[in-house]
Amino acid sequence: MFTDIKYEDLRDKLSSGEYILIDVRTPLEYKEETIPGAINIPIFTNEERAEIGTAYAQESVDKAKMLGIEAVSKRLPQMFQELLQISKDYPHMVFFCARGGFRSTSIVSLLRSLKIGALKLDGGYKAYRAYINDNLPKIAEPVDLVVLYGNTGTGKTQVLDALRAQGADVLDLEACANHRGSTLGSVGLGEPNSQKMFESLVFEELAGRKGNLVFAEGESKRIGRSVIPEYLFDKIRNGRHVRVTAPMEQRIKNIMADYVYDTDDELIEALNHLRKRVGNDVIDKYIIEVRNGNYPVVVEELMRDYYDPMYEHNPKNYVFEVENLDPEETARNLIERFLNSQFTEHNSQ
Repeated sequence: MFTDIKYEDLRDKLSSGEYILIDVRTPLEYKEETIPGAINIPIFTNEERAEIGTAYAQESVDKAKMLGIEAVSKRLPQMFQELLQISKDYPHMVFFCARGGFRSTSIVSLLRSLKIGALKLDGGYKAYRAYINDNLPKIAEPVDLVVLYGNTGTGKTQVLDALRAQGADVLDLEACANHRGSTLGSVGLGEPNSQKMFESLVFEELAGRKGNLVFAEGESKRIGRSVIPEYLFDKIRNGRHVRVTAPMEQRIKNIMADYVYDTDDELIEALNHLRKRVGNDVIDKYIIEVRNGNYPVVVEELMRDYYDPMYEHNPKNYVFEVENLDPEETARNLIERFLNSQFTEHNSQ
């Protein structure tokens, strides 16, 4: 009976609820990038993998194998208990490592000898990446983007969330990057995603769409650590552009909700990165205000004196403008303008 499965053959099966992907690489490898939806049950710790790699390169293959066997043997009872529990919910566990080599092969061989349903992802994570590299441009090609632009704090991300909740297709590039795109863009979010993880999440968003009309937010080409591929960035530049506006009071509330929640240290660190652009005296004043809890003062001045002038410096041609006082209502307006009108036009032809 076969034990290997290619990712392209697995993709459609994952939605059945009977298959689960298990990444047996180290926690560090998993944290950097993985296949979306995979869980991490590492065979080696970060330190063990480094030690084994050093032995392989500087001593011998046999020495590296011995270190690997010693490391795995200590962890096997705990791993077995965990995998046995998972197998009760998922009849088919699909394991992968970097290239479909020793790590995934060894655990699959053991589990199958114990009559537990286990498969190995053919070629491992490397083969999965080749699949994404080949198919992301293809899946993006027919997409028609409606791109939301607007000054900082106008609530564009909230509008995307409302659009998704109301059934529209959405590509949230900032969520895929785990970064909001500005100097303060990582505040409260943790580490931004790697390029590979970004591309995987973009693929999942686009692969799951119901149609070709997709709502997105206007972005610079780089978001945190991620760079939008040129073929997708062209679609942002050439899409139908919508201007989203909001009163200053509403914008301040939006920024406060996104950035201010036990994040003072991160806010101060981000503000320090603006010294060359804004000036030391201004940043020193902002840091004092943050420490005193006077966040709205800092938010309003930054938007008025820094972000708004930058935004207005790059005007665009808009096909539609909407004031965002309520994201749900704004989403309904956008759906009526773009999705429902598209449906009406199609039926009238």
